[in-house]
Amino acid sequence: MILPDIEAVVRIVAETAAEEVMPRFAKLARADITEKRPGDIVTVADVAAEQRLTARLSALVPGSLVVGEESVAADAGVLARLAGDDPVWVIDPIDGTANYAAGIPIFAVMVAFVRGGRTLAGWIHDPVAASTAVAVSGEGAWMAGSGARLHVAPAELPESMSGAVALRYGNRRLVRRIAGRSNLVGSVFSFRCAGHEYLALASGRAHFALYQRLMPWDHAPGQLIHKEAGGFSAQLDCSPYSPRVHDGGLLLAPDEASWNELHAVLIGGENREPNTRTVATAR
Repeated sequence: MILPDIEAVVRIVAETAAEEVMPRFAKLARADITEKRPGDIVTVADVAAEQRLTARLSALVPGSLVVGEESVAADAGVLARLAGDDPVWVIDPIDGTANYAAGIPIFAVMVAFVRGGRTLAGWIHDPVAASTAVAVSGEGAWMAGSGARLHVAPAELPESMSGAVALRYGNRRLVRRIAGRSNLVGSVFSFRCAGHEYLALASGRAHFALYQRLMPWDHAPGQLIHKEAGGFSAQLDCSPYSPRVHDGGLLLAPDEASWNELHAVLIGGENREPNTRTVATAR
């Protein structure tokens, strides 16, 4: 498995955030914010950060390709680069753009290194805290700089678990079903920023997350970081996650047993074989 220089990526992402993202935060003019489609905004900072990351990361691994959120918005065919065997950088220049544009300090810069449909490394950078979570497949997840290892929260019964639930996109019938069952878990929240939700999962501050739209820049870095921090995830039909799959839903939990319990509670057995596991009385 050939990987890029992990620490060089940390520096590139941090420098891009410091020089392209943070100087514009809470200083955007109205003309700096436009809509890609109704309700989906982009800022000049998104574009500048993606351009800089594209140039620097592709130079780091000669022959590598780039799939960035804004490049796909301009040309949907770019997404097909993930179908091949070439190394691909997946870039979300600002995850949580609506928060960023509104002056809310909950946004992230996310990068994944993918090859053959597998995420080999992932980075989530919090520009406000100037901190970066990193994961390498098979090597664990940690915070850059300190090296502190990341660990998911211990599993609990569903009624004691808190988690992020994103219902903005997806099958409307399933959205209504999940919304009607969310009172069966401890609590649900949304940061409107998958990057920060993944950071909460990997650091043990939240137990689970459920998403429906699976654009690779939103989930490839975080799913790997969560996995390497000890978590378990799968699509709602029990198939493994891949950055090549963009629909179908993703549920993340502390372990496989709690994934089964959460799936039964939130989905009610749809999209998979009925859950037959006996719920533990204590963990």
